[in-house]
Amino acid sequence: MKTLLEPEMDIQNNENQDLHTSDQDHYLQTFRRFPITIDRGEGATVWDINGKSYIDMLAGIAVNNVGHAHPKVVGTIREQAGKITHISNFYLSRPQAELSERLVRLSGLDRVFFTNSGAESVEGAIKIARKYAYSKGRGGTIISMDGCFHGRTIATISTGKASMQTGFGPLPEGFVKVPFNDIQAVHDAIVEAGPDQIAAVLIELIQGEGGINVASPEFVAGLRSLCDNHDILLIVDEIQSGVGRTGKWFASEHYGIKPDIMTLAKGLGGGVPIGAILSTQNVSDAMDYGDHGTTFGGNPLVTATSLAVLDVIEEEQLLEAATAMGEYIRQRITAMNHPAVLQIKGIGLMLGIEFAHETKPMVAALLEEGVLANATAGNVLRLVPPLNITHEELEKAMDAIEKVIGALS
Repeated sequence: MKTLLEPEMDIQNNENQDLHTSDQDHYLQTFRRFPITIDRGEGATVWDINGKSYIDMLAGIAVNNVGHAHPKVVGTIREQAGKITHISNFYLSRPQAELSERLVRLSGLDRVFFTNSGAESVEGAIKIARKYAYSKGRGGTIISMDGCFHGRTIATISTGKASMQTGFGPLPEGFVKVPFNDIQAVHDAIVEAGPDQIAAVLIELIQGEGGINVASPEFVAGLRSLCDNHDILLIVDEIQSGVGRTGKWFASEHYGIKPDIMTLAKGLGGGVPIGAILSTQNVSDAMDYGDHGTTFGGNPLVTATSLAVLDVIEEEQLLEAATAMGEYIRQRITAMNHPAVLQIKGIGLMLGIEFAHETKPMVAALLEEGVLANATAGNVLRLVPPLNITHEELEKAMDAIEKVIGALS
């Protein structure tokens, strides 16, 4: 008989079985799927094809910031699809122009370039940083952090952990890693390479895949100062932490710093594929016509949708909600005082509960209890629900989480 932490994961009905069999027969097998098929969603709740409901504490990995099927977002998609969806970047659309202006205003940066994903945003940021360095007669080395995750393209895996690089060599040169939250290590790497060889430092202020590791204020302040002193660009990856997830539009606001380049994706489109690169005018001036491009990036459909997402966050005061709901999660977990809970990490609704054991069995048990969550960095339970999750939905999810934690021996 299965225990709570060893749930029955069999695929239950014929249609679900057939879909999973088809997936296994035809899709490139790079994902370990959970044995359900999601059919629809509303707010922070989704339903599988059997009609079972789940509270979504993952939000498509911090993507669905305004939940599923938000009426304003759905209405915008329908309206824009009825007008025009794609025109290429030879031509301008109203939604793209309006979104560019909106993001520049929100970020305090000066220029924006639209992409289709987070990895593409980081790739573009690296290109911009290297072009800026080239214009100054400098080298193009990029410093990244241990525990980072910036994507799965060849360049972005070159910034990250070795396990994601195996079998994909030869990798591009010009990438150096240092320990996270260690300003002396960054300084030493700059000195070792030579300050004029470093183009940029690339950092997530809250490491997502790395286990919801939060940069210390002292480290970030020191990093900004170090970059300024050596004319090294600071690239802040806000792909997971941006667009309201931490209770502010961007995580960098918690630290009182302005990056030279910032990358966005995930929550920016509320479920449609859009990313962005933002940069200062000084950095942007290094780029010329033809230096970068995109076919799909920033098309009318995705930029109109993104504008609707930003409207919802403002109109429904979801920055404040993210802070309040994040605090509620912390209070519930803290009140349990369970010995297996080592710490709660993160800001707002980008949270990780670190345990004294692996968390994948907990995620499986939570699925059985009707909650979608995620295990990352081995022993961290990642919680990144929609910013507009209701108190009732969150309470139900936390009851399930407490039940699963309580079943731990």
